[in-house]
Amino acid sequence: MQNKKKKRLVMRISILAVLLAAVSYTIYSSVVGEERNLVKAGDQAPDFELIDLNGDVHRLSDYEGKGVFLNFWGTWCKPCEKEMPYMENQYQKYAEQGVEVIAVNVGESHYKVSNFANKYNLSFPVVRDEHKDVMDAYSIGPLPTTLLISPEGEVKQVITGEMSEEMIASYMESIKPES
Repeated sequence: MQNKKKKRLVMRISILAVLLAAVSYTIYSSVVGEERNLVKAGDQAPDFELIDLNGDVHRLSDYEGKGVFLNFWGTWCKPCEKEMPYMENQYQKYAEQGVEVIAVNVGESHYKVSNFANKYNLSFPVVRDEHKDVMDAYSIGPLPTTLLISPEGEVKQVITGEMSEEMIASYMESIKPES
């Protein structure tokens, strides 16, 4: 009997040690991996090429010299839906001042995205990241996420979550080119 209890105890301790090692490794690799790939303020914004709803190609590098309000969103995302009209209002105001909006839809069909853009009469470029390549390049987590990019192509700020119209106006003001 005594021998059997010892074997069980050794087995339980061994299993617990393996599980503990696996959990520790998973936590360590996810923390280190995210820190290494996360696009953050001060970084040069990775260039990309995406197609808008009209079939036109947009490259981030084409907007050099302008501030870029780069918004990642989805049609199913209620905060995204709420802030789109605010983005449109502020785009109308800031486009002439050198601030561009690029709305990057993540992984949805042309039909869904087009209906959404038409519903809100969006006049800024709405592009589709079909395979989530740009989302991955920017290490985007929750939607909506917006990156403020300076006229020199530097990420000035990363904003996650819903924005008010006042916040959007303030953010666009912060990235407009010097006159």
